[in-house]
Amino acid sequence: MNLTKTLRDKIERDLPMEHLLPDKLPIYVSSFVYMFGILTLTSFIVIILSGVIMVLEGPTWYQFSAAGFIFRSIHFWGVQVFFFFLFLHFFSVFFTAGWREGRFATWAIGTFLLMFSIIEAFTGILMEGGFFAQWNQVQSKDAFNSLGLSGIFNTLNNGQLYGLHVSAIPAALILLLIIHIILIRQKGVVPPVQPRQKRHA
Repeated sequence: MNLTKTLRDKIERDLPMEHLLPDKLPIYVSSFVYMFGILTLTSFIVIILSGVIMVLEGPTWYQFSAAGFIFRSIHFWGVQVFFFFLFLHFFSVFFTAGWREGRFATWAIGTFLLMFSIIEAFTGILMEGGFFAQWNQVQSKDAFNSLGLSGIFNTLNNGQLYGLHVSAIPAALILLLIIHIILIRQKGVVPPVQPRQKRHA
């Protein structure tokens, strides 16, 4: 049994190139409702790129230099745009029943992406560095203490926050996003819900 050939045949069968890189799409994809997903992805790329630059340059650069402040602002407003389009995408998929016709896994992974994005934003808010962020860190610490989770996640530990925000959670987001996109390419974009035909007596 050739595992390489088996894997290659499975990929070619489940994800042919005309699905992975389609040159023709259904007419209903031209609706603005189907744009929210790609706009969410675009803003996510902006967040990742600006975040990588900030990590490479360090906190002193993005806290005190003019160029660093610009990239910090791009990162911040990119997050606002990301969540704006993310929730539009979430609700548009929900109200069009995007899990139909074998697309439940795509919907479930998208829901996990939403939850991980909220956690990522939470750690980012706590790392902002201002008085508001420090106040949130203390209040969050009290909340986790009341739940008995402070030994697992300490919001006053900036090293722990930094590791989660720039490595662990982004890695999970990127992995889930790749699977999400592959499933969309594999199953195709969900068609609009067809109106029910009235039954005549």
